[in-house]
Amino acid sequence: MDLGQRERDILALERRGFPGPGAKERAIREELGLAPVRYYQLLNALLDDPRALAADPVTVNRLRRVRESRRAER
Repeated sequence: MDLGQRERDILALERRGFPGPGAKERAIREELGLAPVRYYQLLNALLDDPRALAADPVTVNRLRRVRESRRAER
């Protein structure tokens, strides 16, 4: 089973660069219609989804490394 459109849109947004503070949160609201808190909840669940890894291994592995390094800092 493939990822849904919302999951693909989340991964696509994570592949992009953002020019300054607040730009990513604005894109989350405007393009996906989500509150940033909900977006990050969905993203975190997506990182554990094998379908996401199969669909975009570079992005998912990069985000997993970031998540693990933040957990290690705590």
